Amino acid sequence: MSPDAPTVDHRALLEEERSDLIAKLDELGLGGAGLTYDSNFADSSQVTAERGEAEALGASLRETLEDVERALAKLSADSYGACEDCGEPIDPLRLEAKPAARYCINCAAKH
Repeated sequence: MSPDAPTVDHRALLEEERSDLIAKLDELGLGGAGLTYDSNFADSSQVTAERGEAEALGASLRETLEDVERALAKLSADSYGACEDCGEPIDPLRLEAKPAARYCINCAAKH
């Protein structure tokens, strides 16, 4: 990285993303107790469809949260920024755009 390149606080970006993801999971009712629906609701097919959508979105949010947690652990272990496949450094601009990136752009294209 060049000496005049802007310094990005990846930890702050990741912690902010983690907070946002947790808030979204809570908003969906997936943060703690799980989804709850009124069993007396007249249109059970609508409830089933909404539940499926919420669970699919929740799974995606949880997966992203796991990536963020993994990146935060790497920061603590001083292994952040290395591609998990080839071991080469991940481009700083990629990390700025996607702080939880696990792979360099070349290896990401293979996944």
